[in-house]
Amino acid sequence: MSLYVQKFGGSSVADAEKLLHVAYIIKNTYEKGQRVIVVLSAQGDTTDRLLRAAREVNETPSKRELDALFATGEQASVALCAMALQRLGVPAVSLCAWQAGIVTEGAHGEANVIDIAHERIERELDLGRVVLVAGFQGVDEAGDLTTLGRGGSDLSAVALAAAFHADLCQIYTDVDGVYTTDPRICPTARRLERVSFDDMLLLARCGAQVLHDKSVALARKCGVTLEVRSCEEGSVGSVVCTDATGAGVTGVTRQKGEGLRLVPVTAVGCTLPSLGAIRAAVSALERENITVCALTEGEAHFSVYVASQDADRAMCIVHDALLGA
Repeated sequence: MSLYVQKFGGSSVADAEKLLHVAYIIKNTYEKGQRVIVVLSAQGDTTDRLLRAAREVNETPSKRELDALFATGEQASVALCAMALQRLGVPAVSLCAWQAGIVTEGAHGEANVIDIAHERIERELDLGRVVLVAGFQGVDEAGDLTTLGRGGSDLSAVALAAAFHADLCQIYTDVDGVYTTDPRICPTARRLERVSFDDMLLLARCGAQVLHDKSVALARKCGVTLEVRSCEEGSVGSVVCTDATGAGVTGVTRQKGEGLRLVPVTAVGCTLPSLGAIRAAVSALERENITVCALTEGEAHFSVYVASQDADRAMCIVHDALLGA
C-alpha cells in the first residue's frame, strides 16, 4: 500500500465550500487504497488577521506568543477538514505539532524541523485513518510551539514525506503545475511536465511563488519527489524530481518586493548563462523601450534589472524572446 502526503494551501481551504472540495480530493485518494497524510495551511488570510489582532493588544508582541497564536490557524484548518472527511464517511484524525511529534530548533518564526516521531502517525495510519497534520508548526525542545516561516506548510509536507518515505508528495497550489513563467501574467506561459530540483530551486529563489525554496532544498536533499498541481478537476500538474532533463531555458521569473527601484528578471536553464540568450533578452527589451539597468550572471541563470514598474511586462518579453511566443 502506497503512502501519499498531500498539502493544501490557505486559498484552497479558505471557506467551507473549498474545504469540502479538498475533502473530496482526499477521499478520492483514500478510496484508491492509499495511506494518506494531509498537511494544511491556515484558511485564507487567517495569519494576517491574527497578526492584526495581536498588534491591537500589543504593538510589539513577543515572537514566542506570536507563534502560539499563529499555530491556531493551521490547527483550525485540520480540525475542520477532519470533520468534512468524517461527513463524507472517511475516517480521519487531526493532529497539531506536538501530537504529530514534529520537533524543531531555531528562533521563533523561522524554526527548522530536526526530527519527526513516527509512533502516533503510524498508529493512526494503521487504524485506517487519514491523518491531517497542522502545517507551518513544530515544538521545540523546551516544549514551546514554533513556526517555520514563509512556505512553512510546504516544508512540513516535505519533512513528513521524507520521514515516512512517502511514495509521492503532492503540493496543491493556485496553478496547475510549474510553468515557464507566471501564467497569471503571461498568456504564453507553458506548463512543464517535469522540472529538476536544481532548476526549481533557482526559480523559487528568484521569485517564482509555486514552491518555497526551503521545501525544494529539503526535497532535493532527501530525494522526495514532488507533484505540483491545482485543486481543479482534470489537473495534470508537474513533477519536480532529480532526473528531469531541461531543454536549454526552463523558465523566467522576477523578484517581488516592496520599495524596490530595480527588479531582477531572471532566466533559468541548464545552458545558461549564454551570450546568445542574453543578447536575445536585452534586444527584445530594448525594442519595447525597456531599459536594462544592470545585468548579472550565475550558474544556470542570468538576470536583467529593470525599473520596478516595468517588471511584469519585462518578464513576459524575456520569456517570449527565450522560449517562443
